Amino acid sequence: MEFLQEQLPALQVVLPLVAASLCALFRFGYLSWLITLSSSILSFLVAVFLLLRVLEQGIISYEIGGWSPPFGIEYRVDLINAFVLLIVSGVSAVIVPYTQKSISARFDSTEQSWFYCMYLLVLTGLLGVTITGDAFNIFVFLEISSLASYAMIAMGRDRRGLTAAYQYLIMGTIGATFIVIGIGLLWAMTGTLNLYDLAGRLPEIKNTRPVLAALAFLTVGVSLKLALFPLHLWLPNAYAYGPSVASAFLAGTATKVAIYLLLRFFFTIFGGATFFTETPLPEILKILALLAMFAASIVAIFQSNIKRMLAYSSVAQIGFIVLGISYATETSLTGAMTHMFNHAIMKAGLFLLLGAIMFRLGSVKIEALSGIGRKMPLTMAGFVILGLSLIGAPGTAGFISKWYLGLGALEQGEWWILVLIVSASLLTMIYIGRVVEVAYFREPTDEVVQLKEAPSEMLWPAYLLIAAAIYFGFDTSFSADLARQAAVLLVNAVY
Repeated sequence: MEFLQEQLPALQVVLPLVAASLCALFRFGYLSWLITLSSSILSFLVAVFLLLRVLEQGIISYEIGGWSPPFGIEYRVDLINAFVLLIVSGVSAVIVPYTQKSISARFDSTEQSWFYCMYLLVLTGLLGVTITGDAFNIFVFLEISSLASYAMIAMGRDRRGLTAAYQYLIMGTIGATFIVIGIGLLWAMTGTLNLYDLAGRLPEIKNTRPVLAALAFLTVGVSLKLALFPLHLWLPNAYAYGPSVASAFLAGTATKVAIYLLLRFFFTIFGGATFFTETPLPEILKILALLAMFAASIVAIFQSNIKRMLAYSSVAQIGFIVLGISYATETSLTGAMTHMFNHAIMKAGLFLLLGAIMFRLGSVKIEALSGIGRKMPLTMAGFVILGLSLIGAPGTAGFISKWYLGLGALEQGEWWILVLIVSASLLTMIYIGRVVEVAYFREPTDEVVQLKEAPSEMLWPAYLLIAAAIYFGFDTSFSADLARQAAVLLVNAVY
């Protein structure tokens, strides 16, 4: 048992990777789903055990192949990435039970296997990015997850998914190029790729031009991956035209891992809040975050496709998170990381519910949903609850994270930022309200009259996320408290 516990960091990545290979090998739909379900649940359990071990004994260092860092590759787990591992693996474990009904209705047995293979490769890459302590491995795992993401998006029933995947490919490649250039500059200046070693060496040369150039390249590259305004152009089409399962999975995980990378490089590697606030980055990020919160929300209001509406909503919510990062204080970073956790729950749940509507109705156009609240009451009730959480209504998880973000702004004496946070949240209420008005206050169309409630296999995973959105709106002892502990480590550059 002790040996197994020692191997947990490796198992976190190996489990979904081996499962992906098995799906590609057997190519039988239902068996591939069982393999994906088993590996996702096991990955989540591994993440839980890793978090418990970090809370109990501190940082975990795992040497790959027995080679000691910085010469060998290291998997390094602290409270910050243990928190993110839990988010990624948890969202995946909830989504997989939903996929069986959704994917089997769309693909034949062989195509299902390839879809699950891609799904598991995305999961492998995201977990690998989060857990690795090696800068070049971050690039490798990012490419694994990105390439598999392009394939998943291209498998959507709408042929525009091919264009969306190609657009994502171009933007993702540019982002990856910027990231690898930044990593190369850091290696040239320090002679190491180990993140812990980099954190020790960079403070001595932090103001040299190559290091500042590396920071700039990494900032732009990672911002492309997390869809920070105005580098978000790939995201709306990718979420709108990919399969609903892919949209839910990527919305709940991929951008969160990119945000983790931004936090890791800004604070842990480059020297904590002190160095970060000495650069122009805080003001730049604050401006871009505010633009994202308002511009993306306004665009979302005028969308006719609800998936595309929620995609622009994700860009706006990323703005809220980046706003918290820009202040670089314990309270604001607590808000940013709490919102990262809460947004993963809310947006994954919303896309799952949209997938259930697509399964029954074949459309997620707003005008096609007239009166659907009467025919699919459980589905639409869940949409309303998660919509309220996205707005930040009291009693929901979204309120907690926005409360911390507002406190972070008030601590800096910027009360007007609090006004902007509330205003942007009211814009969220407008586009969520459009869906509610059509679903509940209009007469059902002929197509809607014939509908029945979504299958239970698709409802209970979504309602698990809905329950989490309510629970974490009242009990913050897990989400916000862990986020606060992680924020303290970030501010003080503890790694």
